[in-house]
Amino acid sequence: MATIPRLLSTRRQMAGLLLGLMIVGAAFLVYAEAEGTEWQQSPAGEAGGPGGWSHYGMPAGRARSLSPPSRGGQVASQAGAESPGDEVPVSVRRLPAPATPVPLPTPDGIPRELVVPILMYHHVGEPGAGADAIRTDLSVSPVNFEAQLRYLVEHGYEPTTLESLVLHLQVGRPLPGKPVILTFDDGFRDQYTTAYPLLRKYGFVGTFFVITRFADEGRPDYMSWPEIELLHAGGMEIGSHSYTHPSLMGKSFDYIVWQVLGSKEAIEARTHEPVRLFSYPSGQYDQLVTDVLKSAGYWAAVTVESGSLQSSERPFELKRIRVRGKYDLNDFDHWLNHWLSCP
Repeated sequence: MATIPRLLSTRRQMAGLLLGLMIVGAAFLVYAEAEGTEWQQSPAGEAGGPGGWSHYGMPAGRARSLSPPSRGGQVASQAGAESPGDEVPVSVRRLPAPATPVPLPTPDGIPRELVVPILMYHHVGEPGAGADAIRTDLSVSPVNFEAQLRYLVEHGYEPTTLESLVLHLQVGRPLPGKPVILTFDDGFRDQYTTAYPLLRKYGFVGTFFVITRFADEGRPDYMSWPEIELLHAGGMEIGSHSYTHPSLMGKSFDYIVWQVLGSKEAIEARTHEPVRLFSYPSGQYDQLVTDVLKSAGYWAAVTVESGSLQSSERPFELKRIRVRGKYDLNDFDHWLNHWLSCP
C-alpha cells in the first residue's frame, strides 16, 4: 500500500515536467519568430526582394502562423479581433532576449483581504458620430476623465500599481493609506494620446493591458510598440490582454499557451521587464486558463467582476469597477462608493 502515494507523486511530477517543457517550447517558438529566425524562405517575387527576405532578417510576405489546428465550436472573438489562424504580412525587428522571469516572492501564508478600488477604462476620448452603443459605453470623454482624476486627488486617494497590490496580499508589503488602481484594457491609441498625459498631470500611474497582435500590425486605432515602450518608460505598468483577444474559456492547453505566453514574450522583448499581469479577454476564463497563467510566470489577473474586495486567496480573480462612458461626476461618485461599501 505504501507504493500508491509514491506512484501518484511520480505521476504528478511527470505531469509538471511535461507542462514545463510545453511552455518552454512555446516560448522558443514565439521568441524565435520575434528574433527573425528563418523558418522558410518565401517564394521569389514577394515583398522584400529576391527570395522574399525583408531587411529585418525575417521572411517578408506571409508570416508563419503559430496557431494550433482549427477546431469547431470555438467562441467567436469580439469585433476587431481576427482568428488566430489568419496570416498577415508583417515586418519584425530583431529584438534582444526577453526579461528573465521573476518568481512571485514566497507567500507568507497569512490570508489577507483588502478593499482596493481597481477602476476599469477602455477608450478615453469622444466616441464620435455614428458610434454604436458598445463604443459609446466604453468611451469616457477627456473632460470627464480629468474630472475623475481631480475627484480622486481631492478625496485623498493615492495611486498604486497592481504589482504593489499583489505584493501586499502575498507578503504584506505596505500600500498607501487610501489606494486606488487605474487599469486600461485593449491598448487603444487614445489611452496614449489622451489618458497618459492626464495621468502624468495629476501624478497617477496606470496599468495598460495590450493586445500584442494589434501592435504588431500597426492598427491605427491601437497603440504602436514605440508608444507602448514610451508608456513603460514613463512609469506605467504594461500587462497582457492576450495575442488576438479571443475568449480563452474552454480552449485547449496549447491554444491558451499560444495566446498568453506569446503576448507576454512580445511585451518583455520591448520593455525588458517581466510581464506579471493579465486581463482576461471579455472577462472569460476557467481553471485551465489560470493554471497556464501561473505556469507562465504571471502573478495576477483582473476580471470584469464588479467589486473592490481583493483577496490573497484569489490573485487571479481581482475585481474591478467599470467606469462607463455615460457617467458624469455624480455617477462616478455614486458607483465608486457603492462598490466600496458593497465590495
